[in-house]
Amino acid sequence: MIELTTTLLMLASAFSPATVKAVADAKDNRAASVKADMTIEQAISPNHPLTSVSVEAYVRDYFVSDPILAEIARCESTFRQFDSRGQVVRGEVNKGDIGIMQINKYYHEEDAVKLGFDIYTFDGNLGYAKWLYAKYGDAPWGSSSKCWNKYREIASR
Repeated sequence: MIELTTTLLMLASAFSPATVKAVADAKDNRAASVKADMTIEQAISPNHPLTSVSVEAYVRDYFVSDPILAEIARCESTFRQFDSRGQVVRGEVNKGDIGIMQINKYYHEEDAVKLGFDIYTFDGNLGYAKWLYAKYGDAPWGSSSKCWNKYREIASR
């Protein structure tokens, strides 16, 4: 977010001082309206043109040590924790699958809660997925492996 704002300010400075002030004011207003505990998805307006790119970049950075998890997120939810109505994304085949990583609540919610993860939140879903992967590898997402397995070699580079 900071890099984007800095880039916009640099671009704006090439045009006019009034533009620079407008961008700076917008940044200040935006910063004041964003709560410190918000996730990236909550902080970026759903209508913002960089929303999906920003969420994907965040997920890829979050899973930098296990990049196959980012490919799993792409296949499972197209990098979405929430749908267009602001509801948590549910599985199409199994409505018990929750969020960006499609964590199945019937198998995993109890353990997730014990570990301090809320799979209904963006950060909790990603955090539990990281824990799940460390414990079981990619087996919990085996049913979607046809989609993401072809990216295994690319993801590991």
